[in-house]
Amino acid sequence: MTTGRYKTVVYPGTFDPITNGHIDLVHRACHLFDFVVVAVAASPRKKPLFSLDERVALCREVLQDVPNVAVCGFDCLLATLVEEKGACGVVRGIRAVSDFEYEFQLANMNRALAPAMESLFLTPSEHFSFISSSLVKEIALLNGDVQKFVPKEVEAALRQKYLDLGAR
Repeated sequence: MTTGRYKTVVYPGTFDPITNGHIDLVHRACHLFDFVVVAVAASPRKKPLFSLDERVALCREVLQDVPNVAVCGFDCLLATLVEEKGACGVVRGIRAVSDFEYEFQLANMNRALAPAMESLFLTPSEHFSFISSSLVKEIALLNGDVQKFVPKEVEAALRQKYLDLGAR
């Protein structure tokens, strides 16, 4: 079904690192919207393992075969980025009920900042519902196998990052 209007949506996140769950949501969003902007947040408060440039590069690498996706980094208000990209709103992933409360609060704050901005919540496929970047990083730090949870490029980047940091 086509509406005759070109619809862009932003999928924001820290993506530290991008997981198979994130990629699943990108593919789901691509079926609903004409264009998806994967927006990698600087998120310095979260003290990410990977730099913003590294996270953007990893996202670009693993999503390069998806034709209606672009990846960018950002360090401004999400509402500002959505407006700059000409998007109708954002897509957010919800893995569990506990995610909903936080996402609901964010959606309402974003609506207060930009009344035309919509928030769409998607759930991942059930076999990805337990994956989080935090858990993946912890498993990798402890030299566990993360190949079921992230693309091979991300697995290699995690291995190298922890070697570089002398964490193994």
